[in-house]
Amino acid sequence: MSTNALYTDLSGYYDLMCVDIDYKMQSKSIRRLHQLFGEKGLSHLDLACGTGPHVRHFINFGYLSSGLDINQPMLDIAKQRCPDAQFILKNMCDFKVDHPVDLVTCFLYSIHYCDGIDKLMECIVSVHNALNKGGVFCFNVVDKNKIDNKLFVTHSAEYDHSHFVFHSAWHYSGEGERQSLKLSIEKDTQGITEFWQDEHAMVAFNIETLQKLLQPYFEVHIFEHDYERIVPWSGISGNAIFTCVKI
Repeated sequence: MSTNALYTDLSGYYDLMCVDIDYKMQSKSIRRLHQLFGEKGLSHLDLACGTGPHVRHFINFGYLSSGLDINQPMLDIAKQRCPDAQFILKNMCDFKVDHPVDLVTCFLYSIHYCDGIDKLMECIVSVHNALNKGGVFCFNVVDKNKIDNKLFVTHSAEYDHSHFVFHSAWHYSGEGERQSLKLSIEKDTQGITEFWQDEHAMVAFNIETLQKLLQPYFEVHIFEHDYERIVPWSGISGNAIFTCVKI
């Protein structure tokens, strides 16, 4: 089952799969970084927006917010959640906007969905072109060299008379520019079990390399992956939040 097919099939359960995510906290943290590093404009584009939870929070903050995603069923749900927002069916590696924006975000490690370093560079250039001068690009990443293939995240939830179990894990072979996100989803309804399993190919890089890729286009600031505090990246941890100001 392809990446897009899995998300299309389960688009109605996507929010359940992400039920443990504190979207409001993440959105507040990035809004604060934008206030610190941006030019005070309030136009916003969320890449790989999914069903639009971050867009909803930014609208609540007073932003003119929009979303972009490659999956139409996700965008259909996002439009129901945020009827006052514009949503674009497009690949984030190659997009244009009608009017430049002040803030571009990409949450939930979705920047890694770029298919290789070349596509990642296309995304970086697309974002740079989409931003106003002094605009801000915020996103989070995982360093390929800090991935522990033995670690995984599991949670369960009850919904519509069914029991769901979700598993996710990073995997990196130890070489090259490809890592993967492994997902499995189990749905049990009155003893009848359905199971989905997929492995998403994603771009792999280390944080220092990504910083060098960004520097021709942005003033780059790197912070610890902590949405409750703003702390400079230690250079040790394997996850980070990038805040990039358009040059």
